[in-house]
Amino acid sequence: MRELIATELIAARARTAALTDCVEEPDLTAQHSPLMSPLVWDLAHIGNQEELWLLRNVGGRDPMHPEIDPLYDAFEHPRAERPSLPLLPPHEARAYAHEVRGRVLDLLAASPLEGPPLLTDGFAFGMVAQHEQQHDETMLITHQLRQGPAALTAPAPPPAPADAAALPAEVLVPGGPFRMGTDTELWALDNERPSHEIELTDFLLDTTPVSNAAYQRFIADGGYQEPRWWTPEGWEHRTRAGLVAPLFWSRDGGQWLRRRFGVLEPVPGDEPVLHVSWYEADAYARWAGRRLPTEAEWEKAARHDPASGRSRRYPWGDQAPGSEHANLGQRHLRPAPVGSYPAGASPYGARQLMGDVWEWTASDFRPYPGFRAWPYKEYSEVFFGPEYKVLRGGCFAVAPVACRGTFRNWDYPIRRQIFAGFRTARDPERR
Repeated sequence: MRELIATELIAARARTAALTDCVEEPDLTAQHSPLMSPLVWDLAHIGNQEELWLLRNVGGRDPMHPEIDPLYDAFEHPRAERPSLPLLPPHEARAYAHEVRGRVLDLLAASPLEGPPLLTDGFAFGMVAQHEQQHDETMLITHQLRQGPAALTAPAPPPAPADAAALPAEVLVPGGPFRMGTDTELWALDNERPSHEIELTDFLLDTTPVSNAAYQRFIADGGYQEPRWWTPEGWEHRTRAGLVAPLFWSRDGGQWLRRRFGVLEPVPGDEPVLHVSWYEADAYARWAGRRLPTEAEWEKAARHDPASGRSRRYPWGDQAPGSEHANLGQRHLRPAPVGSYPAGASPYGARQLMGDVWEWTASDFRPYPGFRAWPYKEYSEVFFGPEYKVLRGGCFAVAPVACRGTFRNWDYPIRRQIFAGFRTARDPERR
């Protein structure tokens, strides 16, 4: 366990460094969108949260720089205000995070990893590793919003396998009982708990996420101009925001282009559609005569093993994600073509449920029966309610340590800067 924790902490810090060392100081201190923090805020916030939870709460150490705590409290200052704060400059933010990490590795070597709940199975260390990787994803979103030449590079994902074009459009997930959530995942966060049994009826789910080519057909058919496909709130937002296509798309004659990490390129038809809001995903589903899956439907399709009746950790089984299973960990800076990763398919035959794009679901973000906020209510509890929609499955920017079959993400239905797509579902026809 100690070696695993160290590996995850070191991997997260290497990614943080890659995301912040690739640009000059003006790009680190600038706010590239009012939706996002300056990169330098994320950098110091990562160190501050690591100090708070590990050095102070686990190790009982005195605060290193208590005067900066309010600056890096995510609830005290909205993102739009953070550039005006007296933030640590890049060199000081790096030095602070580096000093914290050195002390944390010393603490890890001496910690028993048992006893108090925060220490049991290294939970607090795992929480901190996940937190840093989540901020790395946030910083990658900031890189996508950033103007100017490309600062990041990565190889393209492998081409779609030979059978991708012949896959059925949808898979049947039979109804019946299903165990949702977890009591056994060591580093699961509070909103993933507790495990509970639910009963679902039969439903059909897209085999793959909706592709850019399919979404272009929605656009070409006037999907953005037809109110009947949109909820009243969605239509009001579409009109007010002037939405006509996914974020970062533009039209050049008869061709759709997209801007991806500083590069303008044709929209690849075979990739999952990306940077769409919940309202857009819901409108597409209505146009297609379908609907978004509920969160419970998504999780059953991703985790339930009909042969044994048990719930898996991942669609492919219980083993940790490998490069053959899913597009995770920023190995690539784009989704893989639809139909990729057959080794990562669920028992029902659905592919790419993990990685590539976050998938919007129909569900509001709500607590599970028996939910208990831990170790602090601000992680999940303050967000429960109809204002937020649930996303599942992770994306290419999510690290494996922060991605599993029970992991829940949430955001406002208007959000488009996140790496989100979707797949659709329907109820079987009754005869």
